[in-house]
Order: sequence, then C-alpha cells, then structure tokens
Amino acid sequence: MRIVSGKYKGKRFIAPKAIKARPTTDFAKESLFNILENRLDLTEVTVLDLFAGTGSISFEFASHGATRVTSVDMSLASYRFVNSFSHENDMCVKAIKQDVFKYIKKDTNQYDVIFADPPYALKRIPELPALLLGSGLLKEGGLLIVEHGEEFDLTECDHHQETREYGRVIFSFFKKD
Repeated sequence: MRIVSGKYKGKRFIAPKAIKARPTTDFAKESLFNILENRLDLTEVTVLDLFAGTGSISFEFASHGATRVTSVDMSLASYRFVNSFSHENDMCVKAIKQDVFKYIKKDTNQYDVIFADPPYALKRIPELPALLLGSGLLKEGGLLIVEHGEEFDLTECDHHQETREYGRVIFSFFKKD
C-alpha cells in the first residue's frame, strides 16, 4: 500500500498480516481525495476515521495536512500499527482501540470530516449515516463519507448528497447543514 498524494506521496507501508481489513484501493483513494481537495481546505480539517483498519485513509488525510486525525478500530493490530507508523513519520494521527459503536457514544469532540469504512458485510451499514449525523460528532457544515459495497444503497438516507462508484468501492457523501 502507499500514500497517493500530499506531503507523503508515494510513501509505502506494509500493514501486518494480523490486520484483517480490506484497504481502500489506491484508485478509489486517489479519486476520493481529488474530490475532497476541490471541496475543502484539507490543511484546516479535523478528521475522524472509523473502522480504520490499516490506517490508509488516516495517513492520507495526514499527508494532506489535516490538523488532527483520530483513527478508531477495535483491532489491537490496527491500533498498534497506526500509532507506530504515524509516530515514525511525525503524523498528527492518534489511534484508539475501541468498538466504533461504543466510541461514537462517548467521544465529545467534533470533526469537520468523518470517514467510515466498515466491513462490507456489516449489516448495520444503513444505520451509520443517521447514527453519525445524530451523534453530535460532525460539525455544522461537516462532511460524512461512508465507504460501502453495492449490497447497500444509502441514497435514501437523510442528508445524502451524492454517491460515487469506483469499481466495487462506493462512497456515499452526506453533509450536515
């Protein structure tokens, strides 16, 4: 895997095999960050990366100059890897080892961007937009992005703005206004 753009563009990383995650493809990640660069000043955003897995999206936001990235995953291997890689590369990424649904209930911070990339087989994916938009975690005018597979259609969820498809990767965008 690699960081596709920003300060750390081209930096490769190898996540431990103990991380049982499906990383976002480089093609989809590059497309996503092209969209985000045209919508936001990524050097001024705070980010919450849920179901972070390998930390690929967290590292990408850090590479683009985000002021703070919080990376949440329940896997100990993910937690250790994300913290280690971000520390070694002087990134503003803080990993937290916790179940995402429990974390959502207790975090008191607010974020400009929330990115959620749950396992595609997770049955609760359709609940995520309402749960996250109603949690108080997203700042007014903030952007929620849910990555999912074709099994779910989130276009009928409140505050849905658009959906982008990149092969088997689908990004659904929601804006809190």
